[in-house]
Amino acid sequence: MVQLTSRSASVSAESVGTGGHTESAEAPCGAPDSAPAAGTEQQPRRGRSPEQLRQLVHRPDPQDVFPTGLTRLTDSQFSVPAHWPRSHRFFAPVAGRYQDPLLIAETMRQATMLIAHAEFGVPLGDAFVMWELRYTSESERLVLGEDPWDITVDVSCSRIQRRGRSLGAMHLELLLHRHGTVLASGGGRISCSSAGAYRRLRGHRGATLDARIPLLPAVAPRTVGRTSEEDVVLAPAAAPDTWALRLDTRHPTLFSHPNDHVPGILLLEAARQAAQAASPGRTFLPTSIQADFLQYVELDRPCWIEARPVPADGTSPDGVHIRAVQNDRPAFTCTLRTPDLRQTGLSDARSHRS
Repeated sequence: MVQLTSRSASVSAESVGTGGHTESAEAPCGAPDSAPAAGTEQQPRRGRSPEQLRQLVHRPDPQDVFPTGLTRLTDSQFSVPAHWPRSHRFFAPVAGRYQDPLLIAETMRQATMLIAHAEFGVPLGDAFVMWELRYTSESERLVLGEDPWDITVDVSCSRIQRRGRSLGAMHLELLLHRHGTVLASGGGRISCSSAGAYRRLRGHRGATLDARIPLLPAVAPRTVGRTSEEDVVLAPAAAPDTWALRLDTRHPTLFSHPNDHVPGILLLEAARQAAQAASPGRTFLPTSIQADFLQYVELDRPCWIEARPVPADGTSPDGVHIRAVQNDRPAFTCTLRTPDLRQTGLSDARSHRS
């Protein structure tokens, strides 16, 4: 389970179970708007200030915030304009040619939290859990080019469950557009719990917010598609195609605020790095991801990342299936697929992130 955060199983509207990925916002400037009565429509809303957007998507650093506004279309449909940088300190271009596909996942996460707070009345400070996240794109849609990366995210919410006046859970379908064409499609499932319910659920685990987590040695950055050791989230392990999860709680993007468990975006990055390590000699560009967050990954317990190949199935390219195992139980699973970029003439020598 991860705090939005992410998770794939149904959960009651009042409390969160033991799986998924959770994330809570610190309470600052201004309460979010409440959602209107079902069946009503509203005029588009004006844009929000950069400070409000940072708070509503739980990202304190402006360079990590991708949505630029929000428009309500109906009581369950929304439009979120967003902007991707051409170069980001963490979501860096892949092979110097492609936007990082994990920008799709992070933009979906931020759009979901923005809508939940601003349109469904989820208070700042409540906890989100995303149980499932998936997306599909194509490599040619991600070529950097020269044009700005201004994007529109169309969001449709369904199976909406209320928790009093706030949100209990919902499913989402998202469509990302750029220049009038589809950039990516995806979806997910989230649930929400009050700050008090989350504290009761986590109990003594809240103490890990200030705990010192040992920093394990990193694998060679180039083997996982990175150029800097500070961005490597895998450590060596004895078993083949297995790594230990490496946690640097000082990382400015992966740990942008204190957390009592491993953030979901870090698990997705671990899956991507393991997929690259298990695919030597080529660039692994995750144009498709299907991730399920089964339980919280704790900061102070060893977590093992396991990879196995997944063959092409006729409609999808080959890929890698990843399991994160903690306390002898799967906590996270993810299947990532990549096109064969060697067919495009991309040199293997450029397989690292630039």
